[in-house]
Amino acid sequence: MSDDELSLEGGLFEEPEGFLPPPPESHFATYKRKNPQADPQEITMKLVGKSPLWGHMLWNAGIFTADYLDKHADTLVRGKKVLELGAAAGLPSLICSLNGCEKIILTDYPDPDLISHIQYNFEELEKKTKLSSYSVKGYIWGNDIKELIKGDKTNNIEEKDKFDLIILSDLVFNHTEHHKLLSTCRQSLKRDGGKCLVVFSPHRPKLLQEDLKFFETCEEYQFKAEKIDLINMNPMFEEDEETIEIRSRVYSFFLNPTW
Repeated sequence: MSDDELSLEGGLFEEPEGFLPPPPESHFATYKRKNPQADPQEITMKLVGKSPLWGHMLWNAGIFTADYLDKHADTLVRGKKVLELGAAAGLPSLICSLNGCEKIILTDYPDPDLISHIQYNFEELEKKTKLSSYSVKGYIWGNDIKELIKGDKTNNIEEKDKFDLIILSDLVFNHTEHHKLLSTCRQSLKRDGGKCLVVFSPHRPKLLQEDLKFFETCEEYQFKAEKIDLINMNPMFEEDEETIEIRSRVYSFFLNPTW
């Protein structure tokens, strides 16, 4: 071969070893319960390294939800059937399981990595203390709830099978999915005494009104929104100072059935 000829042998166009960065590794986050008598005092969770569904972070809304459920466990959790949608690390569900719910079903998008991390968090906590009955499932909002509740699509759902509490923590930012979320809640929640607990932060301040439309759309599904609280926490992301107050907000609502 002359000096002017080019050989493709030897992997000329192969990426050198280490050229592509490895995917982010799983990491851990620790939540400290506010009740000094609570046991255990701290819950450590394993989170995915990266997720397009934002399941790799412990959100302010999740912390507020966990605090609220821990504080109001006697009325909202103990002895109740609970469902969490978009659970991410599963913190609110872990709190429900620690507080004696009858059972907790926690769901997120059926990504094997995401689901395995949630399962890991429950299994690790269960090594340290007693937990209520739990089940981790992949579920896409708006899909048939029979398999979610009964385990298959053949059995009919009766009122007694439905949930007393449905948790939606930091989900309303997904504006295109509002109707699917509410459809699942409408089909899954008990008519008498059931509540959806909805908590969120406006991470995109310009779209706050689109977030809040969720609480108007809920009326199409025979829910009545009831505001619980509005607090401020350190914003999740560093952005412009002009929007810091809006981004620090944590809104909380109940959705109460009216059917």
